[in-house]
Amino acid sequence: MPQASEIAWLIPVFPLIGAVLSGLGLICANKKINNSREIVSISLISFVGISAVISYKTLIEQINGYQPVEKLFVWASAGDFSIPMGFVLDQLGSVMLTLVSTITLLVMIYSHGYMAHDKGYVRFFTYLALFSSSMMGLIISPNLLEIYVFWELVGMCSYLLVGFWYDRDGAANAAQKAFVVNRVGDFGLLLGILGLFWATKSFDFNQIALGVSQSVAENSLPVWAALLLCFLVFLGPMAKSAQFPLHVWLPDAMEGPTPISALIHAATMVAAGIFLVARLQPLYSLFPAIQFIIALVGTITCFLGASIALTQMDLKKGLAYSTVSQLGYMMLAMGCGAPVAGIFHLITHACFKAMLFLGSGSVIHAMEEVVGHQPVLAQDMRLMGGLRKKMPFTSSTFLIGCIAISGIPPLAGFWSKDEILGSAFISFPAFWFVGFLTAGMTAFYMFRLYFLTFEGDFRGGNNELRQQLLLASGINLEEEEQEQEHQGEHGSLHESPWSMTFPLVFLAVPSIIIGFMGLPWDSKFATFLDPEEALIAIETFELKEFLPLAIASVFIASIGITIAYQAYFAKKINLSMLFAQRFPSVNKFLSNKWYLDDINEKLFVKGSRKLAKEVLEVDSKVVDGVVNLTGLVTLGSGEGLKYFETGRAQFYALIVFGGVILLVAIFGFQSPQVT
Repeated sequence: MPQASEIAWLIPVFPLIGAVLSGLGLICANKKINNSREIVSISLISFVGISAVISYKTLIEQINGYQPVEKLFVWASAGDFSIPMGFVLDQLGSVMLTLVSTITLLVMIYSHGYMAHDKGYVRFFTYLALFSSSMMGLIISPNLLEIYVFWELVGMCSYLLVGFWYDRDGAANAAQKAFVVNRVGDFGLLLGILGLFWATKSFDFNQIALGVSQSVAENSLPVWAALLLCFLVFLGPMAKSAQFPLHVWLPDAMEGPTPISALIHAATMVAAGIFLVARLQPLYSLFPAIQFIIALVGTITCFLGASIALTQMDLKKGLAYSTVSQLGYMMLAMGCGAPVAGIFHLITHACFKAMLFLGSGSVIHAMEEVVGHQPVLAQDMRLMGGLRKKMPFTSSTFLIGCIAISGIPPLAGFWSKDEILGSAFISFPAFWFVGFLTAGMTAFYMFRLYFLTFEGDFRGGNNELRQQLLLASGINLEEEEQEQEHQGEHGSLHESPWSMTFPLVFLAVPSIIIGFMGLPWDSKFATFLDPEEALIAIETFELKEFLPLAIASVFIASIGITIAYQAYFAKKINLSMLFAQRFPSVNKFLSNKWYLDDINEKLFVKGSRKLAKEVLEVDSKVVDGVVNLTGLVTLGSGEGLKYFETGRAQFYALIVFGGVILLVAIFGFQSPQVT
């Protein structure tokens, strides 16, 4: 029986088979397939489950010392030129495959309950399977060219999933925004890949790093050109992993179904950028300037996401900006030359953030039965409160997620985030300070979300507030009232079904214990991914250096939690009086998301439309004018000449005679006179 690592190529194939079969069924027998939704969902979950089992076996083999596997075949060749394709399975790949397959499997189980009454149930599961296949294919890709193919497939699937409810303007616009922003990054990535191939004649990660190093040393490749190519490749991860300033698509993508928020924004699609930067560390480590840029972008992103999350009232968007911030931490680790720390935080964050997003979906699912299906009502925390007593499983797991992401020991987030901050303290102390402040902000806004949602009294019955929210969103109150009457009486708050609560409880376990795999004095995770780096870290570990940073991190997180408790639970602090009214410009700046959406709207959206109108004017007045004038001249000359076509020989002879006389007169007038 072959080793699991030898057949790792089957991992993306099984979900692909399921997606193709269900997709063909939707095309050929739509009604029959939609009526067999449970059979389809069980089948697709089974296909993903098989991939998950193989992924677990590959991880176990890699842990037991099985050598990485790389199998290639020539996809295209011409003379000495050839393009290899295939798959590679190493320690990093096995960890990522296990993560993606696990999260995907849990999200699909969760979706069975969350999407139970949606008419697009089968289509949704088909998209999920296709997305998981694309992401798994990206992970096992052995070179940049193959990664780019799956990179685009992941982008296509995310477009389909974010715009799943395409009949809603918000979802359709969010899908278009995600598509356009990611095309900007992907265009840079493609240029960078082609440029690196031109410089090194290879798409292989290690060969590219070796080739660039030799070319720069031999002066055949200028340093500025190498830096430019590295930055162009980095544009792809900037967009995919929502780094400033290409992060703007991620919060809007909350318009998609909540399971997609957990799948795309917690563990899979946004992780692709971090994964690619980790794969390219041999290249980026050659240029400290590029590492500085990566660290700078990550630092700005983590602070930006946290600062905007402070003022968000939409539950899902608050979590989305939290994701942006945490992705910034991961990118900061990559820039500090600590890819193991970045990947470790990616793993821990995937567990508790997926749990938080799925928990928010559970809350929204319950709120929709009370306040209606308008997202502006079901997702606004001002209409929540008091849900802990009605939803014990959801509230307990959400609280665990809040503690973990806040960096409170011994939960997972403390170990992974502190490892990043420790690396930043050594490499870029200024960036460490920003990350340190962001840790306090993270603790504050996460517990703000928890207290507003689960504690206090339920505020969903406040009709005046509901009307204000609807008016602010431009929703017609009369139409909304008619819709509510059509739907009948609202239900009551209650816990979600087992298919939704089981993934929450399951993810709570690694959110608590997985951090112990990365203890700084004995990191099993680092030893697995990079034994040499782990050995150096263990040998150089000093408790007297670790404790002050760890204590400071816990201290600032505790301050954030305390302020949130006093403001939103004990109600002893009025932050509106202390901050919003005293610093209205700052509050407006954060509420308007640093005005980045407005800048993009004015500069790029309206600017491109204005440019398009001007081009249209040129096209209609100049280009069309020239074409129309040519046609008019042709038509006029034809109309005039047709009168000379009489068919009479005498008339033609007269014309020839007249022409000869005219030519003689002209040449006679121009010839010099003889004196």
